Amino acid sequence: MRNGYNGKILLVDLTASTLKIDEPDDLFYRTYMGGSALNLHYILKTMPAGVDPLSPDNVLGFALGVTTGTRISGQSRMCVNAKSPLTDAIGDSQCGGSFPAKMKWSGFDAIIVSGKAEKPVYLWIDDGKAEIRDASHLWGKNTSETDARIRQELGDEEIEIAGIGPAGEKQVLYAAIMNMSSRANGRTGMGAVMGSKQLKAIAVRGNNKPKVADKDSLAGLSKWGAKQFPESMVAGLGKFGTAGTVSAHQAQGALPTKNFSTGVFDNHIKICGTTMYETVLAGAREGKQDQKGRESCYGCVIRCKRVVDIPDGKFPVDPQYGGPEYETCATFGSYCMVDNLAAVSKANEICNKYGQDTMTCGATIAWAMECFEAGILTTEDTGGLEIKFGDAEIMVKLVQMIADREGFGDILANGSAKAAAKLGKGSEFLITCKGSEAPAHMPQLKRSLALIYAVNPFGADHESSEHDIASEEPTFDLFQERQQVLGLEEPQPVRSLGPGKINFARKTQQFYSFLDSVGLCMFAWGSAWQLYGPQQAVDLVQAVTGWDVTIEDLLTVGERRINMMRAFNAREGLDRADDALPAKFFKPLSGGPSDGLALSREEFENALDEYYLQSGWNNDGLPARQTLERLGLDWVAEKMNI
Repeated sequence: MRNGYNGKILLVDLTASTLKIDEPDDLFYRTYMGGSALNLHYILKTMPAGVDPLSPDNVLGFALGVTTGTRISGQSRMCVNAKSPLTDAIGDSQCGGSFPAKMKWSGFDAIIVSGKAEKPVYLWIDDGKAEIRDASHLWGKNTSETDARIRQELGDEEIEIAGIGPAGEKQVLYAAIMNMSSRANGRTGMGAVMGSKQLKAIAVRGNNKPKVADKDSLAGLSKWGAKQFPESMVAGLGKFGTAGTVSAHQAQGALPTKNFSTGVFDNHIKICGTTMYETVLAGAREGKQDQKGRESCYGCVIRCKRVVDIPDGKFPVDPQYGGPEYETCATFGSYCMVDNLAAVSKANEICNKYGQDTMTCGATIAWAMECFEAGILTTEDTGGLEIKFGDAEIMVKLVQMIADREGFGDILANGSAKAAAKLGKGSEFLITCKGSEAPAHMPQLKRSLALIYAVNPFGADHESSEHDIASEEPTFDLFQERQQVLGLEEPQPVRSLGPGKINFARKTQQFYSFLDSVGLCMFAWGSAWQLYGPQQAVDLVQAVTGWDVTIEDLLTVGERRINMMRAFNAREGLDRADDALPAKFFKPLSGGPSDGLALSREEFENALDEYYLQSGWNNDGLPARQTLERLGLDWVAEKMNI
């Protein structure tokens, strides 16, 4: 009996215009569980080394997990993987919304796309039947227009769609794949890969809800979450969204400002979640923001997604495109020193409408602002634009120019690292790891993130491990019970980066990697402050699948995914030299509680050595053969001649 999964993978060859179905055995699902790990299996087996990320030879995987589509908070997630045009390493991105659950119900656990269509197409999946349809009439349409046209064409308003906007068509290197016009597979440019294949969208419909091994246990977990939520640490996410943490970061000197030059932004209150809730959320004018201004992904009690509605003014915002998260408020706000919430919300709207990652976009603009302030970029470079910190109008203008690849926006559409390389200047102001811009969590304060940003296979990411607060002495007791499930027994000194903190980073990285394989949201499921903890993740997998799994089994799934990604990168020529941090992180911050804080190069290099040792990798960061064999990845070792 297959519980939690369909047992079918759709293989799409756009060059040949063919559709095939692969039906892996049950051991395959127990080994990978879905998500990024499943995608990497197909990518490593079918894609040759050294391909151009925007060529037909790149393989693009959309994968769900064995818990996707069940009735519990935080399960409607999809992982997308391919070689990244932004980083030239493995690309990885996750989304929420309703599309993941509906895709599972349509009869497939994953879609693996290769080749390139002769003309724009979209994929239509209806209760286990798939077809490739002409999308020439959709090319050039924004994300909401595309959704509306497809639903009208297929005669069903309940169809869910994941697609690209004009930014993906024009191959902005950080183009996103959007569903609901507000949920993004945003990071690492998976929308650009989709655009390079002339695949405009995937539309799904189905009623094939997955069978569950133990319905009573699943229902019990779901009810427990709903009951606990109002008193949990995530309750604030429901009311104020992730932007509710802006002021908390400011209080610690941990709000990245002026392109990571300082951790304090004097006007932070103007872009925080509380201000958003009170002023611009849909329904705020009538006091109905809790009804109109918050959205949920399928089946989730948290309802953390924002809906901003600004009907007039200099920066009107359409509620169709949601509202900004914390990262977006920071990258378009404090990174750029813009304190105009309407402008930040407008930048978010443009990104969702045209389909591009808000984090990379905002951080790239902030890089350009610092270069301009330093005189490295001039109006001759920018086409006459004065790109100054704090200028809300120029920030919004650049977001649109990037989406259109117009003028200087065409340069910025490559991300800051490739823009600096193209221009031949500005590298000293980069905040990139493996070519991907850092999210709004400062490794100068959260030292374990310094390590994770560097070693993470797809670049700096704040959701690839737990943050230091869960491990450090003042707050460890709050999270001790969940940490102990992962084998983490002892608190660590504040801002340490010794073996104990590295073990914490590595173990939580494995757990979060499991979440990206099974398809669970990091706000609902985690190892510290989230609604559900690690033991409940074990209980969930057991209830859905019937498998007798342990926490060690789940950590192994996560470790397997990390090693597959590292193997992919090694195959593409990446090594220890690419596990690096930008020079800015070693420069002392100025102002506020974090004044003078910086990373130590010696401390970082020692941490890298220790992480490799604990992970079973050699000193170049390549997984050792015995490590791959222990993880059941002998075939990867053979392919790489390890």
